[in-house]
Amino acid sequence: MTNFFAAIAPATELRTGHIVQKGKKINFFRPDHKFVGKEGKSEITVRNLNVYIKDNHILKDVNLSVPDKKITCIIGPSGCGKSTLLKTLNRLIDSVEGVKVSGQVLVDGEDIIDSGREITRIRRKMGLISQKPCPLPMSIFDNIAYGCRIHGIRNRRKLRMIVKHYLDAAGLWDEVKDRLQSPAVRLSIGQQQRLCLARSLAVEPQFILADEATSALDPISSKTIEELFVKLKQDYSIIMVTHTLRQALRIADHVVFMYLGEIIESGSAEQVFNNPQNELTKKYLAGVFS
Repeated sequence: MTNFFAAIAPATELRTGHIVQKGKKINFFRPDHKFVGKEGKSEITVRNLNVYIKDNHILKDVNLSVPDKKITCIIGPSGCGKSTLLKTLNRLIDSVEGVKVSGQVLVDGEDIIDSGREITRIRRKMGLISQKPCPLPMSIFDNIAYGCRIHGIRNRRKLRMIVKHYLDAAGLWDEVKDRLQSPAVRLSIGQQQRLCLARSLAVEPQFILADEATSALDPISSKTIEELFVKLKQDYSIIMVTHTLRQALRIADHVVFMYLGEIIESGSAEQVFNNPQNELTKKYLAGVFS
């Protein structure tokens, strides 16, 4: 594997965050530009979204615009609907028994809630990072290549380039480059989460959805993931559910506060944290309830 990358180095220099080809800097390596708009801009707009699970009204008339290439942190007490909102954005909510969804979730103008939409294509747009790392029961290399193969990339040379680039983008390449054929489950928990991030990026999503992605990690691994998100927002819109206000204070550009299935307040991090408009928001930020 090392010899292969040494051979391609003169023509293509792979770096974390970008590629340099023939002296020209290019953003994240994208073998398929299918989901990137003409200006590389991605938008999510949620309109009048309601989600029912059996007799429970989980999300209540949610309206939201997600800013492009920013970190949007969704905060609020447990059970307020944060994770449900995230699962609705990539249609994972479909797998929940007794679910009923109404309203619109527009991704670049396309309503992904429409039952006629092809779910695999929609989910490819949304790179999901779960609360606990979930590496596939295969090698490190095959974890990254798996989704690419599903979407039709078979060329071994291209797969090697993709694997190296996204392991590098996730800050993992130097740690695993000599054991790419080792089982992914042998990695530490923090490394597994970065592997899952690299696997999500490898299928060329527009958005990164992170559902408490650092809650199972030690402080050093959590800091690493946060730093990666700050770098990745140059190329992706990141929507992050977090229970940790300190984390949102550190990295959020935009904040959404939810309570009992409703969006109570949203805006720039500076505005929400320094000058909240709603009394509930003020009490939550003050620690009156959690």
